[in-house]
Amino acid sequence: MATRIEHVLTYDAPAADVAAMLSDKAFRDQVCVDMRTVSHSVSIEGGVDAKKVVIEMEQPTEGVPGFAKKFVGATTTIVQSEDWKSPTHGDIHVTIPGKPGEMVGTAVLTEADGVTTETVKLDITVRIPLVGGKIEDLIGGLLIKALKSENRTGRAWLAR
Repeated sequence: MATRIEHVLTYDAPAADVAAMLSDKAFRDQVCVDMRTVSHSVSIEGGVDAKKVVIEMEQPTEGVPGFAKKFVGATTTIVQSEDWKSPTHGDIHVTIPGKPGEMVGTAVLTEADGVTTETVKLDITVRIPLVGGKIEDLIGGLLIKALKSENRTGRAWLAR
């Protein structure tokens, strides 16, 4: 059984501008910097209309409860792959290499009156007996925190 999260990011900009931002390597790099990753790499193939984005980041795990430390270690590497078949719909797959879990879902951009919302829906699955559900909840909380950070970075980016 997976844990589902849904989070909405709002931008005071047209969907075309948000799609362009999400296609910009410099923006994706800035998001990783603002999230205080230990290290990261970003690759983007394609453009605004259709793209493949791969972000590999190493994040510190300070503050992670003891039961989860054994699972993630002092730092953890996360690989986020996005496959955007259009400017407004992307399929997301997140893995932690060597760990028994993943996140799978979508990001959808919708615009109304010049304001764009990005709705991210992800199913988090951790295949560890007894503590898998707890770790899924923990990852869900960390993911929401990361999406809020990305939203702050995106709002500042679009306001430039």
